[in-house]
Parts: sequence; C-alpha cells; structure tokens
Amino acid sequence: METAGYRTGSFEALHHSSDDDDDDMVDIAGGTLDFSNSDDVPPLSSGVYEEYVAQPADMNGSSPTKLVDPLEDPLPGLGTYEDFNTIDWVREKSKDRDRHREITNKSRQSTVALLHSVSDAFSGWLLMLLVGLMSGALAGGIDIAAHWLTDMKDGVCLIGFWFNHEHCCWTSNETTFQERDRCPQWQSWGELITGTPHGAFAYIMNYMMYIFWALLFSFLAVTLVRAFAPYACGSGIPEIKTILSGFIIRGYLGKWTLIIKTITLVLAVSSGLSLGKEGPLVHVACCCANILCHLFTKYRKNEAKRREVLSAAAAVGVSVAFGAPIGGVLFSLEEVSYYFPLKTLWRSFFAALVAAFTLRSINPFGNSRLVLFYVEFHAPWHLVELAPFILLGIFGGLWGALFIRANIAWCRIRKSTRLGHYPVIEVLVVAALTALIAYPNSYTRMSGAELISELFNDCSLLDSSQLCGYKQPTNTSETGVGNSLADRPAGEGLYTALWQLALALIFKMLITVITFGMKVPSGLFIPSMAVGAIAGRLLGVGMEQLAYYNHDAIIFKGWCSPGQDCITPGLYAMVGAAACLGGVTRMTVSLVVIMFELTGGLEYIVPLMAATMTSKWVADAFGREGIYEAHIRLNGYPFLEPKEEFEHSSLAVDVMRPRRSDPALAVLTQEGMTVGEVETLVEGTRYSGFPVVVSKESQRLVGFVLRRDLLISIDNARKRQEGVVSASQLLFTEHTPPQPADGPPPLRLRGIVDLSPFTVTDHTPMDITVDIFRKLGLRQCLVTHNGRLLGIITKKDILKHMAQIANRDPDSILFN
Repeated sequence: METAGYRTGSFEALHHSSDDDDDDMVDIAGGTLDFSNSDDVPPLSSGVYEEYVAQPADMNGSSPTKLVDPLEDPLPGLGTYEDFNTIDWVREKSKDRDRHREITNKSRQSTVALLHSVSDAFSGWLLMLLVGLMSGALAGGIDIAAHWLTDMKDGVCLIGFWFNHEHCCWTSNETTFQERDRCPQWQSWGELITGTPHGAFAYIMNYMMYIFWALLFSFLAVTLVRAFAPYACGSGIPEIKTILSGFIIRGYLGKWTLIIKTITLVLAVSSGLSLGKEGPLVHVACCCANILCHLFTKYRKNEAKRREVLSAAAAVGVSVAFGAPIGGVLFSLEEVSYYFPLKTLWRSFFAALVAAFTLRSINPFGNSRLVLFYVEFHAPWHLVELAPFILLGIFGGLWGALFIRANIAWCRIRKSTRLGHYPVIEVLVVAALTALIAYPNSYTRMSGAELISELFNDCSLLDSSQLCGYKQPTNTSETGVGNSLADRPAGEGLYTALWQLALALIFKMLITVITFGMKVPSGLFIPSMAVGAIAGRLLGVGMEQLAYYNHDAIIFKGWCSPGQDCITPGLYAMVGAAACLGGVTRMTVSLVVIMFELTGGLEYIVPLMAATMTSKWVADAFGREGIYEAHIRLNGYPFLEPKEEFEHSSLAVDVMRPRRSDPALAVLTQEGMTVGEVETLVEGTRYSGFPVVVSKESQRLVGFVLRRDLLISIDNARKRQEGVVSASQLLFTEHTPPQPADGPPPLRLRGIVDLSPFTVTDHTPMDITVDIFRKLGLRQCLVTHNGRLLGIITKKDILKHMAQIANRDPDSILFN
C-alpha cells in the first residue's frame, strides 16, 4: 500500500510528506491548501498524544523495565488514519462491536452503567434530530437570502430594502391583476435612476445594473471560496460519495467549509449563473453532520459509524433542497451511499422528516407548501401519450450523455491548461457572458427555479403568462369543464414565448457545460431540469396544437373530442425535466419519487417512470458513468463504483505486487528483527503497511501491521520504556522468548498486529476479489499460495488494473 511518502523515524514525521501527490487535491479546490488545517477530524496525535508520551515511566505505577504492550495499554493515535487514506471498514466495525459489547456487559452491573447504555443507544437518534434541525434551518436561510439577492438584481423595495419583490408587493393595494408583480413600493433600478419605468434609457440602466450585480455576486463567491475554503467549490456530491466509500479528505466537511459554502451558495445562485443549490445542500448537510458527530464519542472515534451518519445527512440534503424527504432517503441509498444498513435507513428517514418539518416551519417560499413546484393538472394522461413521453426520455438520455462528455472535456482543458490557474477570471467571464445573453430573454433572465415553475404551470382562464397566450374561445362549448380549459389554437403571445424558449434551450445547454465545475458552489439538478422542462414544454405545446387541429386523426379519435382538455403541456415539461436529470445523473427510483414529491403529481408516476428508464437506457448506451462518477474518475479519487461490472478474466496473481520484475515483498518477521532494522526498512519504503511472517524462509503469514501504528508504538516505547535502543529485539509473538542477560530489553508489539488479515489465493479470479473489496470495504488483501505469502493487492492496484483494461491512464488514480 503506497502512501504519499512519509519521513520516518518518529511519529511527528507522519505529518510531513516528501511527495507531491497531496498537492493534486488543488485541482478540485483551485488554490494551494494547508493540509494541516484539519478541523474536520482533529488528528488524535495532537495535544493529547504528546502530553501522554511525555509522562515519566514511573508515573504510571510501573517499573522502568516493564515491557510496553499496546494491547494492554492502548495509545492515543493507534487505529487512526492519515489524510488521503482509506479507512479499514472491517476493523472499524469490529471496534464498534467490542465497544457495544463492553457497554452492554457493564449495564448489568450498576444503574449508572445502565443509564450510560441507554444514552449510548439513544445518541444516534439525538444526533439525527440535531442534523435535521440544523440542516433545515440553514436551507431555509439559504432559500430566503437567495430569493432576496436574486430580486435585488432587478430593483429595490422602497419600504425596506430587505424585502424581496414578492414580499414588498404583498401589502400593496395598488397591484392590478394583469401586472400583479408591479406595485409603487417596488422600483426597478432604471425607474429609480431615470424616474420612469419605460423607455430605452431605463432598459439600458436595468441591463447594466443586472450585469453589475451578477458580476459582484460571482466575484464575492469565487473570492471567498479561494481565500477561505477551497473545498467549498463545486457540487460536493462526487467527494461525498468518495468519503462515504471510506476515503478521508480532512477539512472537506469542516466548519470553515460549511460557513463559506453556505454564504457563497447564496451568492452563486443569486448571480444568475446556470447552476442550482441542490447538490451543494447535500454537502452542507454532511458538513453539519460531521461537525455534530464530535459531540458524541461513539461517532467521533469511529470512522465507519460516522459514515453511517453522513449517509443519513445526504438524505437530509435532498430533503431540504426539494422538500422531498422520501426521495432524499432513496437518493442516499441509490446514488451516494456505499454502506447503508437498515438502521441507517430508519435514521435517514427520521432526519429527513425533521429537516422537512423545520423547513416547512420557516416557510421560505411563503406559500405554506413544502414542495418546490406544486402542480395541479386537471386532465388525465392517455396511453397514446406514452410515445411522446418516451421521446422525451430519448432526448434526456442523449442530452445527458452529450453533457457529460462535453463537461468532462471542458474540465480536462481547465485542469491541463493555464485556464485552471485563473479561477476568478474564469468565473467573472462566464458570469458576464451569462448575464449579457440572459437579460434580453425573460426565460433566461429569471432564476432556474422560477423558470421550471413557469414551465410546469397549467394555463387557466385568469393566467396572464405569455405561455398562456392562446386565442380566446369563440363559443361557450370550448371553455372546458370545471377549472380546466379546452385545447385552443396558439396565439401571437404563445408563438413569441415558443421562440424565446427555443433560444433559452440552446443557451442553457451550452452555458451549463462550462459553468458546472467552476470554483464556486454549483449544483446540477436545476439546470438539467430546466433544459428538460423547456424541451418538454415545446413538445407539449406541439402535441396540443396537433390534437386541436386533428381531432379526427387515428391517434386522437375516441379520447380527444372538440371542446375537451386533451393535452397538458405542463405535464410534458415535468416529464422532460425528469428525463434530462436522469440522463445526467442516471438516477431512476429516487428521481421518480423526488419528482412526484416535488410537484405533488402522484397520478403521473407511470409517465415519469417511462421517461426516466428510457433516458437511462439511452444514456447508458453511450457510457455507463453518470456525471458524478465521471468527476470522481476525473479527479482520480480511489472509488470502486458498485454499479460497474468487472468482466475481465484476470487472476489475483496478475494484479498483485510485487510483479515478477519487482524487488521482493517488504515484510516483517515475528521475531529476530531489531528496532533499528525495522526503522531502516520503514525509511526505505513508502508503503502504509507490512505483512508479518514467521520467518523470511518459510513466508508463513502471521498478520498485517500498519506503518502508522508501528511508528507510533516505537516512538512511544522509546519515551516510556527504559532501555529501548536500535539493537532491541522487536517481537510480534505472544510470549517473549529468552533474552540474553546483558542485552537490551525487547519491544513487544503483537497488540498492533491484525492477526486476521483478508487473504486470497493466487488463482482467485479478480471479479471475486473486486467484489470482496467492494462489499467489505477493504484497504488491502494479501495473496497466498499453499499458505505462503506471495504478494499484496491494494484498492489502488485494483483501480489501476481496471483503468488499464479500459485503456485509461492508470496513473490518474492520485491517492492511496
């Protein structure tokens, strides 16, 4: 297991790297990072460890000659992990089982121990409650602030600048039905400067102020990210997936990242860039969970338990982003979680419920509804309409595959050219370009959520939207039934709206490619849904007009007679939004549930399912990776994708190290080696662990010891055990063999050895080995032949092998 190269000799040297591998993390952050800033998970070595090892030996009540055994006298720092390393899931689960067993046994002895056992069992639910409350409150604040700043680009409220446009006009008695969004209390920047809301000069002033605010918000966002929290950029979901698989990125879920991401997310969304807040809200919720984990010992000291909490937090993020608690749980299960036991499912559901309730209490949308785009369609869909729904699925799949390839190609250009060195200029140029092109078109000028809400809307008699610019019915028989309107011929207003939507579709498709991945918080849900909603609305209006002028055609005859509301364009927009989002992310079950929770359209599950599955099939034909998996591979994270199948017929002996031309495997013997020999071996290699064998001649396996644990133990023994020198024997045996009377005392370290390492034989097929790594979350696996140690396979070896099979650069896997 190669690491980024530690300087050895003392435990403190673990924190210094002699290689440049860690610097590659700058590619996701856009700036030079201080890797010592690990507020995410404070290293157990700092403070407590130095204090502990500085104590004189006789203060512990032991004689100076007593042998130090980590099994009997645990050391702070043992069993912890360095930055950019993978956790040992098996060891972490075993530690938690031992801890739980100890608490259960003690609970039978006293009332205090029983209360401690009850509080320990309840701590998980209490943590979920706190995560839900904190995430819901933050999401509500983000929604309110983003709405206010977005409206500030258009104008200001005279009775209080802190009111957004809608709230400013709520109390006004001077609004008209045709212009319900206009009131004297709200003035545009052009009206404020020129004194009149109309005219070319007022329009130009509004245009310039729109660009000014867009540039200001985007500049503040990218500057704050670059200066204070480089990890706050991007969506966060690729990194969350990698962290949930067991990888450690210190600081990624820390308090600074949370603060900066919350602030810059509001600024980035308000700037008008083609991005959403849904993905970043998952990152925000996971930051909340990680910080709150430090309040509970059970989660602070166990990396596997902490990842169960982070899985639930991912569900909370989607719950507060869309107001879809059930969809959030399914999203975490389907898309981001690596390990999702039944207990985590229940707790995720509870946390998502609390978060949704908190958001509903804050009521950021001011409509007393939790869902983001509530729809109320009056006409049922017909079986014949499945054909256009499937057509939308095909469009969504093609768009998803095209977007992933184009975005990854652009991100590669950003990483490999000088463009990546100027993130602030890139963000400002894209923001200026977006604002310049978006303002003249009302559908690109409005925020993504407003646009989708407009496209989902079903026209009624009192609707003044341009998308409802139909010709008025000539007789009463065409007015429809109840609140619904009969299909009507398109009017001049609708044709204008369709042209604007077609231009908006092209603009959104192009600008989203270069926006996603910039050094600001950027989600992909809303831009993808906007593209699909526009395409769906265009197709829906087309179908509606086709039905109106061809009532007697075979496909419409029998279910669509004159004077009826046959086609609902808003439904097509909803299906198109799901299809495009599915094509980009490859979500299926969770996406359908999110969509019907998002809109309240429960009876439209079948069209959503048909479009989503079609979208996934079409997109998978061009490549099985979704956008998040593609970005994981682009950044070189060590992530074994559970959805990817290993179809090659190679064996474990083909992948293991050492290869035939390599030097022999570096091993430790259970006895016969001195402290000096072990330190020399560690100094001369860059491996993060060493197999322990009976002897170099027999090569019979005893266990496996981690480099970090070995260095901590030797360093501790030199300080606490008198007489430990380089010539001291280092023993991994259960009993101490006879030692020379005049020799230095031996050092026993059997307590740090994993005596049950996972092994496979040299003829084990690699597809089975890969499954073992995925399902058990292994860091490494030893290869044996007839009981003798042959080599080692690490997670990185498997990823490199899979990259070679796929004709990719195996050195793109950056970390261990």
